[in-house]
Amino acid sequence: MKKVTGIGGIFFKCKDPEKMKEWYNKHLGLNAGPYGASFEWYEDEDGKKKGLTQWNVNTEKAKMYEPSASNFMINYRVENLESLLEELKKEGVTICDALESYDYGKFVHILDAEGNKIQLWEPAGD
Repeated sequence: MKKVTGIGGIFFKCKDPEKMKEWYNKHLGLNAGPYGASFEWYEDEDGKKKGLTQWNVNTEKAKMYEPSASNFMINYRVENLESLLEELKKEGVTICDALESYDYGKFVHILDAEGNKIQLWEPAGD
């Protein structure tokens, strides 16, 4: 079974998210709004199926990284998240929450071997 198909997003904590967004905009041309910056690309050779990678910063006090003590979280794009989740449970991987579904896809959070929180995302339509 194919598992990770790409990077869906990169999220990290910082002291001043607005200042950090301004720095990235000024020095690297990254224009981040309230939900960060989105990078669009195509998943197929025909250029018909768009993909998306998200970049965002959060305050040092952001709870979305818990129970991890890390200052970052990577979102991995996956196929068939429900089946992958069952496989991960059998393998003893720590699952942080229940699978959630939105109009843009399904999500669940896990911990890696060193306790870093990872977000798994199956985009809608995959």
